[in-house]
Amino acid sequence: MTSRSTARPNGQPQASKIFQFKLVLLGESAVGKSSLVLRFVKGQFHEYQESITGVAFLTQSVCLDDTTVKFEIWDTAGQERYHSLAPMYYRGAQAAIVVYDITNQETFAQAKTWVKELQRRASPSIVIVLAGNKADLANKRMVEYEEAQAYADDNSLLFMETSAKTAMNVNDLFRAINLGGAAGRSRSVDLHEQSQQNKRQCCSN
Repeated sequence: MTSRSTARPNGQPQASKIFQFKLVLLGESAVGKSSLVLRFVKGQFHEYQESITGVAFLTQSVCLDDTTVKFEIWDTAGQERYHSLAPMYYRGAQAAIVVYDITNQETFAQAKTWVKELQRRASPSIVIVLAGNKADLANKRMVEYEEAQAYADDNSLLFMETSAKTAMNVNDLFRAINLGGAAGRSRSVDLHEQSQQNKRQCCSN
């Protein structure tokens, strides 16, 4: 994570700081990674979101008192042929969101594979978030909430179930990442505590 401060007209530095925060999304194809990012960044949802080819890059800024956090979001393709490219994007990342589809047990198994890879090859300080997406399809659930929560607890992961379609927990998913932990615990910032009003006042997409 990098930061910088700006100077006042009289030469004194302002209290405001800007942190750049690299975040990568991983998971099988069609679990809703791109839909989660689109909902967070633009507040939109497309029923038939096309799968990305390779990787997509988006940014979003969130204001925290005197600090602006700029998320640099790398959304990786889930197809097997792109798996080998993933290390290019999670290396150096402060956080990774590993997404699975709660209606598909196989995607949960693959999410575990991604977690193991991150634990083995990514930065030791990376914050890993497990996201069970498509919570709006709970009547078709194949992965129980308690099963995923237990796995997350055993592996020291943050965990939330989300719905890109209804926006359930989407903003919380991104904001709940503890930036202090990802930055070597030099600064503890809980994005979940910041209000939408504060964001509208000082941040722009």
